[in-house]
Amino acid sequence: MADFDQNGEIIRSDNLEGPRAWCHIMYGLHALSALSGIITSATIAGAFVFGWPSIIAVIINYVTRSNVRDTWLETHWRWQLRSFWYAALWLLAAGVLAFTLIGIPAAILVIVITGLWVLYRVVRGWLALLDRRGMPVPPA
Repeated sequence: MADFDQNGEIIRSDNLEGPRAWCHIMYGLHALSALSGIITSATIAGAFVFGWPSIIAVIINYVTRSNVRDTWLETHWRWQLRSFWYAALWLLAAGVLAFTLIGIPAAILVIVITGLWVLYRVVRGWLALLDRRGMPVPPA
């Protein structure tokens, strides 16, 4: 089966089942972190950024991303990394806001919105992977 990029062009047609399985594992680890934020006293965004499952997923992502270069799966690797690092940046911004009394409500709002955004990114990415579709990410 040939692989296609977002423009419908045929790209590298190596056997991608192994890397695709790794991608499922990484989405599963990210989902586990987000789920732990839902069912525990942690926040979704906090569990996603600081939870061991997500940290392990990011390590796997960096170690294995050369295996998916120039394939549709590369967009999933980048989607997951961007999700993680942008969530970390938003949490940092919330932390800075929390230092002021007026900023505490804004920090809480940022944390809640970031958590919902993380859930959206994990679900959307995993569903696209199941359909063997790439993700819309800017070029590297």
